[in-house]
Amino acid sequence: MLAEAVDGLNIRPDGTYVDVTFGGGGHSRAIMERLGPEGHLVAFDQDEDAAKRVESGEWRVESDARFTFIGENFRYLKSYLRLHGVRRIDGLLADLGVSSHQFDVAERGFSTRFEGALDLRMDRRAATTARDLVNGADEEELARVLRLYGELPNARQMARAIVRWRTGGERRDIVTTTDLKEAVSHHLPRGMENKYLAMLFQALRIEVNGELDALREMLSQAVELLPPGGRLVVISYHSLEDRLVKNFMRSGNFEGVVEKDFYGNPLVPLKQLASLAASPEEVAANSRARSARLRVGERVESGKLKVES
Repeated sequence: MLAEAVDGLNIRPDGTYVDVTFGGGGHSRAIMERLGPEGHLVAFDQDEDAAKRVESGEWRVESDARFTFIGENFRYLKSYLRLHGVRRIDGLLADLGVSSHQFDVAERGFSTRFEGALDLRMDRRAATTARDLVNGADEEELARVLRLYGELPNARQMARAIVRWRTGGERRDIVTTTDLKEAVSHHLPRGMENKYLAMLFQALRIEVNGELDALREMLSQAVELLPPGGRLVVISYHSLEDRLVKNFMRSGNFEGVVEKDFYGNPLVPLKQLASLAASPEEVAANSRARSARLRVGERVESGKLKVES
């Protein structure tokens, strides 16, 4: 949904835009193509591989004065923009989840297709890996993570299987993706093995990277940076992300409860303009797009959150 996402920003040639998930640079390149000489794009990505693509020249506009790359988590959006003299933006784009590059590198541990280290960190400077989590958390904590972030129906049984694997007679640590798959193999329903493994890996990844907390922080900061008419465009890939985005665009909070003023007028900072799923053609070309949901919101004049002066 590259075209739909960039269209959703309603780009002005002289505007300032933020791509908080640079990844391979596809969205950033499309935004840059619509900017004029006075426009500017700031891109965030905490993954060192994204920074290397910019520094190496693999991404061909790294020397463009209209482009700034920040190699940090988007939860620090406001602070890093201020460091670069940016206090207002005209639009922000977030393409959430795991990039194709991360999925395709076995040693990152993001994909169930390959054997690799059980890492799952998006920022490899972070201290805790998925290996630390599955070998250090007790059954109760693992069950909470798998139930809350993976929405696994058998979260308790999987958590128990993981603990038994590492504390059984052989006392084996779970080191690789293959170890983890073997540990839970008896709890993967026949014909649904890949689906349950994807849910398991998603749960661990979200916990290791603090993804939902980071998303909440970024969205809250985004509306403070957007003036009336500014656009927020988010592509999510699972229901946990999309629920937060949908509630926030609807109500300005993550519970989805619309607050009202004394006269009964809704106090909301955004108006949702669009909610789109990927087309059948895109899904056929890219299976990851099957679960994608794109939402576009526009900052309104009268909202609960005020833009700072």
